[in-house]
Amino acid sequence: MSAADYLDLAPITTVRGTVQLPGSKSISNRTLLLAGLAEGETVIRDVLDSDDTRHMVVALRALGVAVDEAGPRALRVCGAGGPFPVKQAELFLGNAGTAVRMLTAVLAFCGGDYRITGVPRMHERPIADLVEALSQLGAIVDYSGASGFPPLQIHPARAADRHEVSIRGNVSSQYLTGLLVALPLLARRTVVRVAGELISKPYIEITLNALRQFGIAVERDGWNSFTVPLNARYVSPGEVYVEGDASSASYFLAAGAISGVRNPGGGALRVQGVGRASIQGDVRFAEMLERMGASVTMGDNWIEVTAGAEAARRGSLIALDADCNHIPDAAMTLAVVALFAEGTTVLRNIGSWRVKETDRIAAMATELRKLGAVVGDGADSLSITPPQAARLIPYAAIDTYDDHRMAMCFSLVAMGGVTVRINNPSCVDKTFPQYFDVLESLSTH
Repeated sequence: MSAADYLDLAPITTVRGTVQLPGSKSISNRTLLLAGLAEGETVIRDVLDSDDTRHMVVALRALGVAVDEAGPRALRVCGAGGPFPVKQAELFLGNAGTAVRMLTAVLAFCGGDYRITGVPRMHERPIADLVEALSQLGAIVDYSGASGFPPLQIHPARAADRHEVSIRGNVSSQYLTGLLVALPLLARRTVVRVAGELISKPYIEITLNALRQFGIAVERDGWNSFTVPLNARYVSPGEVYVEGDASSASYFLAAGAISGVRNPGGGALRVQGVGRASIQGDVRFAEMLERMGASVTMGDNWIEVTAGAEAARRGSLIALDADCNHIPDAAMTLAVVALFAEGTTVLRNIGSWRVKETDRIAAMATELRKLGAVVGDGADSLSITPPQAARLIPYAAIDTYDDHRMAMCFSLVAMGGVTVRINNPSCVDKTFPQYFDVLESLSTH
């Protein structure tokens, strides 16, 4: 294995300082797509520049939408004012799950022939529930490989005068997001009914907020049904600012809490770009850290964390039992923070991890055990007990499964007084290409 294939992180004594967060991936990709469908020109500021957003930009250009730079961290999108003008295209979307689900739904009603492909892992991520819901509305989507999974071949939809559609909510919230984004193209009032429990609800809030920004007010009955109004159409708001990424904030907030217990008197760590005014569910990760004994202060656009006085005195955080439905991505960070907590931490309602960039429950369990933790993994839960006396096994080589969040989570292990090797560190390019440089800039060894 060459040096480029791994990164050895030396033990980190403390972290302190301020991090300006990159833009949210979830908000960036939703905003890019809606701007591409809208009437008018949209300037998107603080947009994330990463693998996932680049795949979306390349796809929009292939579909006939002009996307150009409009200054630092800004893009100008000239919207199509409805269905995309290009009626035949092949789109490679890597492992960008949000892009695949949203574009599948939108292209189903664009009146053309399209092929959607991705990396091998994307071809293992289920999409049957979304395709079934789209077919209820006349869409024609064929599977080019295994039934229920990409690659997909999309054809012009059949005429259908259906005004109601049902979709399961317990596999991925991205299915519902895809439907809600696509339905305005039908120009009729349509009700979406959610069957079963809806997971990752905060991501639907992000979708609804993006739709409002572009002129579409979706009516809702709790989490049970959503109604797209008659003759809804996307209209550019002119200029949109993208919030910082709350999921990315979790690594630095966790580092602040861990630093304070490993090195009492260590400085606080602040993230800029999210705070109490954030629309992202993962901002509530800070509440979980508070429950574990961290000290958290928050403004509208910033959060600061260090260890609480009791946790610093004790030299450890406190284990917790948490329902993580509202913070599915940031919950991964909690699994590594558990190594620095006294007792057994239990993370529940994380079944969506199974269909992400990798099977994150299995992957997290495997890698935590390399560090000496006792781990129990269930269908939708994970329990983590740190090794005796919190002595992590040094020089562990962490496999990242081409999953950006695995790499960033396990970088925190270096705060346990051990060197840790991160295999395939470049996988962070998916959402945070500068992550390891930023972490190093905050660290004292």
